Amino acid sequence: MNRPNLWSERKEILFEDNHLLIINKPAGLLVQGDATGDEPLSAKAEEYLRFKYKKPGAAFVGVAHRLDRPVSGVVALAKTSKALSRLNELFRDNKVHKTYWALTGKCPEPTQGHLTHWLVKDPIRNTTKAYTERHGQGLKADLDYQVLGQAGNRWLVQVNPITGRPHQIRVQLSSGLGTPIVGDVKYGFLAPLPDVSIALHARQLEFQHPVTKEAMCFKAPLPDIAHWEAAEAYY
Repeated sequence: MNRPNLWSERKEILFEDNHLLIINKPAGLLVQGDATGDEPLSAKAEEYLRFKYKKPGAAFVGVAHRLDRPVSGVVALAKTSKALSRLNELFRDNKVHKTYWALTGKCPEPTQGHLTHWLVKDPIRNTTKAYTERHGQGLKADLDYQVLGQAGNRWLVQVNPITGRPHQIRVQLSSGLGTPIVGDVKYGFLAPLPDVSIALHARQLEFQHPVTKEAMCFKAPLPDIAHWEAAEAYY
């Protein structure tokens, strides 16, 4: 079996043990399969595990959370059903502390704060609309944010979502602060980035290991792409 062209330790693979596989996902890659039929992260992870451990059959890969396709950063996958069940519980109970970095075209005002919206998803258009008051079947979404500083001609914003709603950070920064994420034309930025990604990166995940109960913290390096270069000064 030839080694698949997947990932390398310490670059895309941030951590692996008997229960978890932590990946720094590149922008443009689906986490889980959809109607496009494009190969997702979960399938690549299964191929990697089958090769590494010379498994004759399928390897178990469980998806507990997702990043939008144009978003990069840390994703936690489960290698056992027990780990997946407990990871699902951690995410469901908001016991995973998530940190994202976003680039915006102008400085959010105020430069730090808390945003609360009720989000309604349009599955046909694959967009989410934010309301400042309760709205129909809208789901409450909360996040904290702070501006870390200027990064070139952009602004680097750290976001800590408290809930995990579809497109939450994207729509809340755009609707709540009037600062859409760089490249995110779906939510109001004027032009796409050359690689059609958006400048949103899942920087860090912190949670209690689902099996060993050890406190875990995983940081994903920024993509090696021009629009992130100035943000590296904030490491």
